[in-house]
Amino acid sequence: MTFDDHLQRYFGTTDMAQVAPEAIAAGLERMHVDFGLEKDRGHRFALWTVMYILGDAPDLDVAFKDESDRNAARDFMDLMDRMPDA
Repeated sequence: MTFDDHLQRYFGTTDMAQVAPEAIAAGLERMHVDFGLEKDRGHRFALWTVMYILGDAPDLDVAFKDESDRNAARDFMDLMDRMPDA
């Protein structure tokens, strides 16, 4: 699933500027529920990255039991910090 797929699934659009604040909160709540239920490590990581980009990701020690997953998340966070502002 791509980033746009996640946005479409949880928010009904890929244009977040068109999403009302209440709908953002509801979509993030659904993402958190799905994240908690997801067993596939790759899918969990993808959900976490979208939540991180949207500013609502769980802490690494809560989100990932595996140290390699936490390290991958830290690497992702570092890459995002290096991205120029759009």
